[in-house]
This record gives sequence, structure tokens and C-alpha cells, in this order.
Amino acid sequence: MKDLFGNALLDYYNGNYSEDLITSTHISDEDTLPIPYLFRDYKAMPKLEQQALKLAKGTVLDVGCGAGNHSLYLQEKGLKVKAIDISNGAIQVAKKRGVLQAEVKPILEETDSFDTILLLMNGTGIFQELAQVSKYLSHLKSLLKPNGQILMDSSDIKYMYEDDDGGFWIDTNANYYGELDYFLSYKGEKESPMKWLYLDFNTLLTACTAVGLKCELIIEGEHFDYLARLS
Repeated sequence: MKDLFGNALLDYYNGNYSEDLITSTHISDEDTLPIPYLFRDYKAMPKLEQQALKLAKGTVLDVGCGAGNHSLYLQEKGLKVKAIDISNGAIQVAKKRGVLQAEVKPILEETDSFDTILLLMNGTGIFQELAQVSKYLSHLKSLLKPNGQILMDSSDIKYMYEDDDGGFWIDTNANYYGELDYFLSYKGEKESPMKWLYLDFNTLLTACTAVGLKCELIIEGEHFDYLARLS
């Protein structure tokens, strides 16, 4: 991994912002990911994220923390937060911005226990593919303190397969439709393609039940997205 995401965050933080990240998937064209949005405050966050932050309690693990927006907000509220990300640049920026406990670490290597675990900005993405969901959910469950909770958002991207007649062109012989190949480029450089998973709520519910987690729908967004609480 070249960590183009981390480089972009560092550039912005250090005053060298000149262009945005470019993203695409194997089923969608190139799109711009504005770097200033990755530094948004609470007021600029979508309702799903705001709701998750309102529900956060106790000791918190912020998974895939990016520039540390959620961690900083919760710290200001007096919560003890640990922020992790696989991007070295992101963790550097989170620390520079004031996140007290931040480290480069994949979630499967985390061993501490928490009252709240946050996986926001399509938190199911890190599961990569449907076959790995149970492994990740079981690990997350093992990190929960008694009465702990996991707050996670995702989207049902079935709409991306809709044709002009309102039908869907999903290949039933292919992998789960929420499994995407995700491409990122920045300043002319391309990152290695990543696997990224969007999970519809019913599929998440089924997976949670299988590993002994309760799963409830907290709020639905305006564009097929939702926030779920696992406990």
C-alpha cells in the first residue's frame, strides 16, 4: 500500500492542499472525494454519524478513524477514545489534531475491550467480502465489555444495479452484490485496488444472529444507508 489516503490527509493538514482524491469501483465511474470533507466537524457530519456519536458511551474504539473527526468530538465530550487506522498518514494527522490515543493497527489485531466500538463512513467496508463478515463480527464481539455496543453504518447498494425500467441486473451466479473492487488515486498516483464491502441491513442481521449478536436498526439515511447497533 502506498498510503495515498494518508498522504492526502497530511498534505491538507500541512497546508499543501491542491487536489482531491479520485475514487471509483468496478461498477461505477470516477468520483471526487473532497479532502476538506475528511476534516469535517460535527455540524457537517451526516445524520447517521451524528446519531452514532450521540449514542457512544464509556470507553470508545474508533475503527478506521481517518483524520480523527469522531474521536476529537467524543474526547471533547469527556469520553476516553482509542483511534485506530491502517493508514500511517491518517494516524499522524489524528495525533497532530489532538487525538490522545491513536495507533496504526488493523482491527483484527486489537485486543483491548470497550463499551462502544465505532465503524463509521461505511464501516462494513473493512470486512472486504461477505465470506469474512462472521470472522470480523466474532472478533468485534470479543472486544466488547459487558453491555457494550458496536455502532456501524453501511448502505444497500442494490440501487446501483437498477436499469431504466426499474429492474435489477444482478448476476445471481456472481459474488454478493455489495462486494466491490475499490480504486483510489491521488496526484496522478494509483493505490493498489482494495476489496470493499457494502452490506444491506438484512444480510448484516443474519450474520449477527449467526455469531450471537443482537442487531437493531437505529436510523435510515436519505440514500439507502443506515446505522445499526450491535450488542
